Amino acid sequence: MLDAVDAVLVRELQRDGRATFQALADRVGLSRTAVRARVQNLLEREVVRVVGVVHSAVVGTGAIGHVAVTVDGSARQVAERVSTRSAVRFASLTVGPYALVTEVRARDDATLSTEIDEIRRTPGVRAAEVFRAVSVVKDAYSVVDELSDLTLDEIDWWLLRELQRDGRAPYTRLARTIGLSQAATRARVVRLLRSGVIRVTGIADPTAFGTAELAGFGLVASGAVDAVAGEVAGRDGVHYLVTGFGRYDILGHAEATSRAALVSVLDGIRAVPGVTLQETWHHLDVVKESYAAELPGESPG
Repeated sequence: MLDAVDAVLVRELQRDGRATFQALADRVGLSRTAVRARVQNLLEREVVRVVGVVHSAVVGTGAIGHVAVTVDGSARQVAERVSTRSAVRFASLTVGPYALVTEVRARDDATLSTEIDEIRRTPGVRAAEVFRAVSVVKDAYSVVDELSDLTLDEIDWWLLRELQRDGRAPYTRLARTIGLSQAATRARVVRLLRSGVIRVTGIADPTAFGTAELAGFGLVASGAVDAVAGEVAGRDGVHYLVTGFGRYDILGHAEATSRAALVSVLDGIRAVPGVTLQETWHHLDVVKESYAAELPGESPG
């Protein structure tokens, strides 16, 4: 578990992954030097990873499929095989109706179908059931806001690739990489952030906050799906929610500090008018969680 200062630092990095050490120091009341040392320690221990998450509309990964997998043999081996595919952004071993659940992102339905067929052909996979997400209502990490109209050039794409790898990459290093001045580089990064093209955020290890209990849930709505989804998204503990087509109308993820707290989160979801909690599954081990997308462009140098 984190101490109070580190916990605040991680939360601030989740809010703004490129917050300066001075801004963080002002937030926690310590010196800039002390905060720098704490942040570097958090990063080295992988308590938090600061990455850039590019808007799905920019990279053409708007086709989202949640795939529930039934396996023969070792579920972990299947999960590790499936996770090698770049289109698989999330894979977790679960207890519930299925041994493994994944999220697949692709540019269109045809590509998504091809990726899911590859999962079905993976050794050890007996069957795969798909929920096609249509609208992302809530995502703790990805960018879901509307994009500003912005034309990207070769240098922008290179900056996006660098920020995907290291969201806190210093402007001095980025400037050397793209061959521009530090001021020009800063201006480009700020423009990318303000336009909604990329969000730089901290992805925290849930165990660091004691939120090691993770669950997925599928809901059926008796009323207007969007209105019901909005109500569910506002419940404490819900950190991901999509609407779509398949076995459910709404699919989401919840997190809590304990099993008792997780039960309370799910009970809160059940209490939302118009909701039937159709199915739940418990995440035992997240094998893959990636927000990096394949981006076009080569080094501007």
